[in-house]
Parts: sequence; C-alpha cells; structure tokens
Amino acid sequence: MESIVAIVGRPNVGKSTLFNRLSKRNLAIVDPQSGVTRDRHYSSSDWNGKKFTIIDTGGYVTGSDDKYEKEIDKQVIIALEECDKIIFVVDVNESNNSLDKEISKILHKTNKPVLLAVNKVDKNSLINDSLEFYNLGFESLFALSAINGSGTGELLDELVSNFNKDEKEIDNDLPSFAVVGRPNAGKSSFINAIIGEDRNIVKNEPGTTRDSIDTIYNKFDFKFKIIDTAGIRKKSKIDSNLEFYSVVRSIKSIEQCDVCLLIIDASRGFDSQIKNIFWLAHRRNKAIIILVNKWDLVEKSNNTVKDFEKLIKKEIQPFDDINILFISCINKQRIYKSLECAIEVFKTRSKQIKTSKLNNDLLPLIHSYPPPSNKGKRIKIKYCSQLPGKYPQFAFFANLPQYIKDPYKRFLENNIRKIYGFTSVPIKIYFRKK
Repeated sequence: MESIVAIVGRPNVGKSTLFNRLSKRNLAIVDPQSGVTRDRHYSSSDWNGKKFTIIDTGGYVTGSDDKYEKEIDKQVIIALEECDKIIFVVDVNESNNSLDKEISKILHKTNKPVLLAVNKVDKNSLINDSLEFYNLGFESLFALSAINGSGTGELLDELVSNFNKDEKEIDNDLPSFAVVGRPNAGKSSFINAIIGEDRNIVKNEPGTTRDSIDTIYNKFDFKFKIIDTAGIRKKSKIDSNLEFYSVVRSIKSIEQCDVCLLIIDASRGFDSQIKNIFWLAHRRNKAIIILVNKWDLVEKSNNTVKDFEKLIKKEIQPFDDINILFISCINKQRIYKSLECAIEVFKTRSKQIKTSKLNNDLLPLIHSYPPPSNKGKRIKIKYCSQLPGKYPQFAFFANLPQYIKDPYKRFLENNIRKIYGFTSVPIKIYFRKK
C-alpha cells in the first residue's frame, strides 16, 4: 500500500500552501485567516518515482471552546494515528510559540517519523533563525518556503527515503478487484454473497465499513484479492472523523487495484457522486464494471434495462464501452456472473497484441480513413505498437504527430476496442514522431 503522510501544525503556518506545493495542484484554500482549513484535503503525490498519499489537516489548537476547532483537533489526532510519516509545519517568524511546543509533545508520543518543516524562510537571512526550532526535539529539520518551493526538494528526499522498506510483498502479484461505491449501496453484501459467509459487517446504515478489507479468493480456477472499501461520499457529507480516513483508504484501494466493481443503488440512479467515483477510477486507468444493485426492488417495464443502460452510458461518454450488470445481492442474482465478468476484464486488460498483427489490422483502416490534413499538410501514420504496461497503451508513429486531434484519437480507440474486445478497459493512445 502507498504510504500516508499527514501535514500537521497550528493554524496559519502554511500547511495548505505546502500541501498544494507537494500535490502539484491548488486543492486547498490558502488564506491568511486562521482556521480556513476545516475539511481535510487529500491527494496523490510522488517524488523520485515513489508514490504516496498526502493529507492536509486543519490547524491544531488547545483549550478552545469553538466546536469546529474541537472537531479539527479530533481529526488531527486520527491523522497522527493513521499516517506513516508526519510533516510538522512551523513559522520561522514565531520560534517561541507555546502551541508549537504543545503539538511537539503530542508528536513525540506517536513514535512516527516526524519531519520538521520550518516554513516562510523566504530569504537567506532567515536560515539561521530556523535553527532555533531544534529546541522542539526533532532531528530532521528543513528550512523551506512553501510559497516559492525553495527547500522542499530536500524535504521530499528525506520523506520518501525509506517508503518501500516495510511494505508487505505477500500476494502483491495477485489480481486485485476493488468493490467501490457510495455508502449503503450493498458492497459488503456483494462480497458476502460471493464468499458464502458473513465475513463483512452489513447494516442498513452508511459508514459501517470503516476500512478496506482484503479477502483472498479462488473461483473458476482463478485466484485473486477482492477488496471491500468504505463508501465514498461527498466531502460536505463526511461528518464522521473515521469516515474521512475510510475515504482515504478507499481511494488508495482504487489506485492499487486492477478492476473496479462500481456498485450503485438502483433506486438512487447514476448520480453525481457515482460519476465522481467512476472518473476517479478511469483517470487511474482501472478496468471498470458497473453493477446496478437492488434490481429486485425496481419496478420493471419492457425497456427498463435498456433505458437504465442508456442513461448510464450518456453520463460516462466518451468512455461508454463498458459492462453493466443488473444484480441483487440479497437474491444472489447475477453475482457470479459479475465475478466471471471481472476475471474476463482483468485478462483483457493484460492482453498483449503482437506488433505485426496490430499493424496488419489497423494500417489498412488508417489508410482508408487517414487523419485530416492540417494547414495543408498531409499526415501519415507509418506504423503502431503496443507499449508495455498493466493496461493497454498504444503508440502510433507519424510524420506530423502534433497535428493529430482528439477526434481521430477516439476513432482509433473505438476501433481498437471493437477489434480486440477491450470492453470496460481504459486505453491510452500516444502519437510520436517518426
């Protein structure tokens, strides 16, 4: 599993600015007023080829009567319990702040690696001032400026230095299926129906599953891991401290699985949050199967299935070549068919096509329907090949690759899907200079 890094500190020391810098996106609101960060932000990041999940927590305070600040404090403590490493952010201009000292006492008790980031060192004359923070008792001290990025490289070098040393290697090569979706959509019921026992807790209330639970399973002479993840809700709806970290673990499960089984509640339809989960998995190049659960409770008509499929495919365009199955976990309706489909999609996702076959199949098609000319210049695609990887990636070599537009890329993708059966599998296409 990827490591979790928590950024902690008192209000207004630059935690969100550092989070935005490390995540390479402006995800967290930055404001000079303290207490702006109440919701936690999380993002994937990487440095020197090592990936990790980074979390921005709200500013920690003590002795406050503010109900929001008390809630933030609880979630900071949970962050410390759940993370693998901690970045403790302080302000170089306030070396004797009593709240920094209070936070440092808490961090020393966690037995987690702590990297002390002395922020707002925007000029060389402040570097010596940053050394005063050694009195907080941490060996790893980094003088930096989150706003302009100076000093963050050294911090990241130390942060990722031993991320891979303690990771478990057991069964890491097994295919992994993640069961994802909103809370209370039937994810745990789906897994229990498959394995034939009540392995996971099932209750008629959201948030029952707090962690991502791996079950090694063998069916149809195929061994794999199936992961029950906590339901993902909109951040505005995350009102439980533990549920926030359940979301983080669910996102990690999506990142690290091979196939996502996206379970939706038939009575709720394909709403905006389901779309968010779908595109989260799609952006990470995961194979996706949509399972419409509780189908036994839906009032049927002659075109109910077709209408539902049409609605879903409209919402996920242009990636609408996808398996959609209508199931009932309670009645075990099409449960094993869903599993068969997941196994088949995994095998398809791993399919490698010989370069000779690829060119024999696609070059005549390209010759009949070449890329449109651009600025009077004729574009010629010479040959193509599949790139190595866990999901289908193809390189097309052309004389003027920079002039090939997205519609033609979709034309090639659709034909690759049709010819080689890449249903439910994201495809990446690259154009390179020949």
